[in-house]
Amino acid sequence: MRTVDVAPINLDRLDHLIGPERWAQVQRGVQAARAGLDGRVFWHVSSTATGGGVAEMLQILLAYVRGTGIDARWLVLDCPGPFFSITKRLHNALHGVPGDGGPLGEQERSRYEAALAPNAEDLRSRLGPGDVVQLHDPQTAGLIPHLADRGVSVLWRSHIGCDKTNEHTARGWAFLEPYLREAQAVVVSRPVYAPPSVPRERVVVIAPSIDPFAAKNAPIPNGDVQRTLVRAGVVEGMDDALEVRFPRRDGSTGTVRRHTGAMVAGGPVPADTPYVLQVSRWDRLKDMPGVMRAFIGNADARAAAHLVLAGPAVEGVSDDPEGVEVLQECVQLWEELDPAGRARVHLAALPMDDVDENAHIVNALQRAAAIVVQKSLQEGFGLTVTEAMWKSRPMIASAVGGIQDQIEDGVSGLLLADPSNLAGAGQLMARLLTDDALAAQLGARARERVYQQFLPDRHLLQYERLLAAMPLAPRPPGGTTT
Repeated sequence: MRTVDVAPINLDRLDHLIGPERWAQVQRGVQAARAGLDGRVFWHVSSTATGGGVAEMLQILLAYVRGTGIDARWLVLDCPGPFFSITKRLHNALHGVPGDGGPLGEQERSRYEAALAPNAEDLRSRLGPGDVVQLHDPQTAGLIPHLADRGVSVLWRSHIGCDKTNEHTARGWAFLEPYLREAQAVVVSRPVYAPPSVPRERVVVIAPSIDPFAAKNAPIPNGDVQRTLVRAGVVEGMDDALEVRFPRRDGSTGTVRRHTGAMVAGGPVPADTPYVLQVSRWDRLKDMPGVMRAFIGNADARAAAHLVLAGPAVEGVSDDPEGVEVLQECVQLWEELDPAGRARVHLAALPMDDVDENAHIVNALQRAAAIVVQKSLQEGFGLTVTEAMWKSRPMIASAVGGIQDQIEDGVSGLLLADPSNLAGAGQLMARLLTDDALAAQLGARARERVYQQFLPDRHLLQYERLLAAMPLAPRPPGGTTT
């Protein structure tokens, strides 16, 4: 397993943002958490350190936890490619879709467990009596039985799920059920995401959050937004060579480099052209091809807007074997458009060799967008929605999963009731592209919604309450952790 270094961040920077009442609650929660953990290590294990919402959320939450003086550590699985093919199948199943249609039988279980066995041995060697371990998503669930005799408390956190159960969710949960029996608590983003085999009293609902100070969300001067997009090769323009700086997660400052290979189709967006944006992984459930079809077939060409579909460079996302295929499918669809359509659509695979720079580029893309879209077919939560809302962007998103908890339809964004309705999606784009007053109103209310519901103070306090309610495994008198 690989250790992910997380630099501590002082919670004090939230003080001026959230106000005295919320800040006082945070201070009380921190004191209670310190007393409750009392020298224990709070471990987190995930499948990857980059390339998705789980990794981004862990990075910032653990930084804040470490900033309080609590010893929080992060480990990433070391597993072969075939393991992630199986877990991608599980990922799709829990979202209620067949994925590649492959089996989840005893052969897959044997391969899954064999890949996790050396990781389990590594993890066991690191744990001390009384520690708390939180395992994230289906990739890690098979570690739970290996920890039962270690005198530690084990949580399993599922960041995915489906609003309605079907044959696919049933087989996904059936695969995971044997591993979940010994978890003391299961944390989900929505009540309907709870595993059917886990008693309700062991299920805790905690929605994700964003950090307003991270590179993905921190304010950017208008001039630096344009400089960033030009330097990243996403938007046409002259590079004035002025330095553009961004905050790094370790507390240092980075500088935006010049990139030439990010645009895989369509070239950079012409300068001063409004654009509709979807940012997501190259995942079939994000339906990037559907966004393209909706925009070309139904968005109002009179608005002269373009479409940008942006995702990570696929080689930078180790736990998603579908990425290459989905990006290739999008490129092929773009090639099949007529010349006028190809001129209005742009596909960007943003570099992942510097995750903080990547986050800053996404930040600039969202801030410059006329509209941000998230037309997912299924969605566990959808941090890209929260991020764009925080930047006061008018949002159009599918009424699926956790997106429904973020956007109040017609108030803080527009929801697409049926994510397969391409004509409806295009009409919503056309509506916001031609109604500036409505777009501005939705954007302002979107930011307020995030301020009230989806900042780290709420998230951290919910975890403090969860740990306070759990009977933590005892630490030996005078004992220390490794």
